[in-house]
Amino acid sequence: MSDLERLTKSYLPMSESSFMLLISLIQENHGYGIMQRAAALTNGRVTLGAGTVYTLLYKMENDGLIRSVREEDRRKVYVITELGLEILRQEGMRLGELAGIAQGLGITQRPMAEAHH
Repeated sequence: MSDLERLTKSYLPMSESSFMLLISLIQENHGYGIMQRAAALTNGRVTLGAGTVYTLLYKMENDGLIRSVREEDRRKVYVITELGLEILRQEGMRLGELAGIAQGLGITQRPMAEAHH
């Protein structure tokens, strides 16, 4: 089994926290910046705690999904790797397929009672 196959089995389906962390590392970022980026991308719906972020950073760095690029003011800066991008792409496709099914069935529309508020 290749690393990609092993990691795909390990990470997919991906937790929302993992997904947001990888998305936040498409551009170089540090732990606190990841928390801010996740909140900004989801209009505050997703808030990543420090414990979650640093646990995921450690695991994903060990698995080769992200890498440390430098240290800035005692903050470690990370970026997603090609392997991490591939795992993220696969998850994005999976989520897109699910969203397409939901939209096709009309279940993503607001109920009429809510639409008028």
